[in-house]
Amino acid sequence: MKNLLSLVHHSLRHKSPYHLEHIKPFSFTTNKPKWNSPTNVIITNPTLLIMESCSTMRQLKQIQARMTLTGIITHAFPVSRVIAFCALAHSGDLHYAHTIFNRVEQPNTFMWNTMIRGYQNARKPIFAFSFFVYMFQLRVEMDSRSFVFALKACQQFETVFEGESVYCVVWKMGFDCELLVRNGLIHFYAERGLLKNARQVFDESSDKDVVTWTTMIDGYAAHDCSEEAMEVFELMLLSHVEPNEVTLIAVVSACSDMGNLEMGKRVHEKVEEKNMRCSLSLHNALLDMYVKCDCLVDARELFDRMATKDVYSWTSMVNGYAKCGDLESARRFFDQTPRKNAVCWSAMIAGYSQNNKPKESLKLFHEMMERGVVPIEHTLVSVLSACGQLTCLNLGDWIHQYFVVGKIIPLSVTLENAIVDMYAKCGSIDAATEVFSTMPERNLISWNTMIAGYAANGRAKQAINVFDQMRNMGFEPNNITFVSLLTACSHGGLISEGREYFDNMERKYGIKPERGHYACMVDLLGRTGLLEEAYKLIANMPMQPCEAAWGALLNACRMHGNVELARLSAHNLLRLDPEDSGIYVLLANTCANDRKWSDVRRVRSLMKDKGVKKIPGYSLIEIDGGFVEFLVADESHPQSEEIYKVLEEILLLSKLEDYSYDL
Repeated sequence: MKNLLSLVHHSLRHKSPYHLEHIKPFSFTTNKPKWNSPTNVIITNPTLLIMESCSTMRQLKQIQARMTLTGIITHAFPVSRVIAFCALAHSGDLHYAHTIFNRVEQPNTFMWNTMIRGYQNARKPIFAFSFFVYMFQLRVEMDSRSFVFALKACQQFETVFEGESVYCVVWKMGFDCELLVRNGLIHFYAERGLLKNARQVFDESSDKDVVTWTTMIDGYAAHDCSEEAMEVFELMLLSHVEPNEVTLIAVVSACSDMGNLEMGKRVHEKVEEKNMRCSLSLHNALLDMYVKCDCLVDARELFDRMATKDVYSWTSMVNGYAKCGDLESARRFFDQTPRKNAVCWSAMIAGYSQNNKPKESLKLFHEMMERGVVPIEHTLVSVLSACGQLTCLNLGDWIHQYFVVGKIIPLSVTLENAIVDMYAKCGSIDAATEVFSTMPERNLISWNTMIAGYAANGRAKQAINVFDQMRNMGFEPNNITFVSLLTACSHGGLISEGREYFDNMERKYGIKPERGHYACMVDLLGRTGLLEEAYKLIANMPMQPCEAAWGALLNACRMHGNVELARLSAHNLLRLDPEDSGIYVLLANTCANDRKWSDVRRVRSLMKDKGVKKIPGYSLIEIDGGFVEFLVADESHPQSEEIYKVLEEILLLSKLEDYSYDL
């Protein structure tokens, strides 16, 4: 307790709570609980009756003046109501409450609790905690609420030291059996993520009410311990404690995280069987659960039956349809959303970006900005991904400089990973390296992104160096790490390194090679001319070979002129995807390189018979936030005549340049 007091004394410049002159007056701007909570006292005094409907500090001071004139201000209950309004009301003044409190000769427990609660609500935990400490030091009688309010204040400290100190006082004063206090302790530990401590207090509680169970369930659900949350919920049902709406929201949230559709439906059925009043929050939780469990039929049915909907309800439907690739339905719900917020815009932008519609994603982002909606982190992550897909470096760099460097959006490791990925995919690998090297925090995705960036840009040695740094920093690679590493080895022609990484995957790191890893190895062997070895690797795969593996072999056959193996690869590829025009083109080009013209004609004839058309190549440029496509021999652009004239001039200039060099 001496350490506790010294902490408080240091923080308060050695002032007692009766002399905190350095506290500046402030008014509340946040939502606060109602100040005049029900009381057992029957109020008959006219001035006190008026006090109950007080709504401003001006009114309060007028009422206080009246109390002073009549002398009732000297009584405990009237002055406690004045302190309660000032400390707890939305329009109150906590400094004024403190001044009144200081003038009371012997403040009672309610007044002390009110001051603790007032500072806790105002997010001034050191002052709330100091009141609790001095309450203990001055031997003021405490009740259960004293500990509950103090524990809530302790949640706002960086360490758990203060909360643990309150727990010590709980035991010392014999409040450990009080249900309200135990619930407060469970809530404190759960909020701080100390779930083992919370569970210990929970298990030691002989008496548990719905708040006890709900607090423990919600604590697990909030910290991604969904299985434990469901376990406690099952125990709650066996204990015949009826869950309330808050319990059900926590349980449904756990079902969402686990993808436990069966339990989620059971909760929904229970709500309907009991004919429970289902608030918008519970409806939205159920809607989110159905969407995350890929059950859009039930989600749509629930959505249509909801009498009240908010932006969260609409956004859930946008997310659901975008997630399953039905972008038309997602856009329809998006367009019908009455009041879109940044989260709603982000959901649709992410839907386009994640479903290979980067142009639509960026177009919607531009529209969002024109509407004056400030993007959030999730928006920028999706837009940066779209920039990477389109190699749209200018927009990606502007987002980085304006929102991140300009400190408009708080920097996070997720956002920095997206920036690194964008620069790497746009070919600006040096910019990606610069961002990566200055990251204050990195996770496995950060390292994988940088390795993949180097691999895609042909810097195999740097990719391997980053992998070595990652291992030295204590990060364990995953299957994605090895896809990037093997890709780097393939692009760099590093056969021995690639073989070593592939062989060590399972033996050293416990990661079983998947189809993607085999495809990378086939590509590595094929690019370096080891076609037979590449084919043997495919033939000996422990699973069915994928298109990527056969495609890598076919491309290698084209590079090295192996027509027979190219035919075999193409045959297997066409069995997997007979509509892919690229397969026919690769095979035809391989045959043409070997001057097997009859084979070329057969391939082209096969394409014609099956109605497969070669997808024309195209270029894409961004102009003023819009994108213009140019197909091969395209004349659809309104300025195509001028464009072709410029192209001819460029070609002519390039020929003149070549001619001048020859001279």
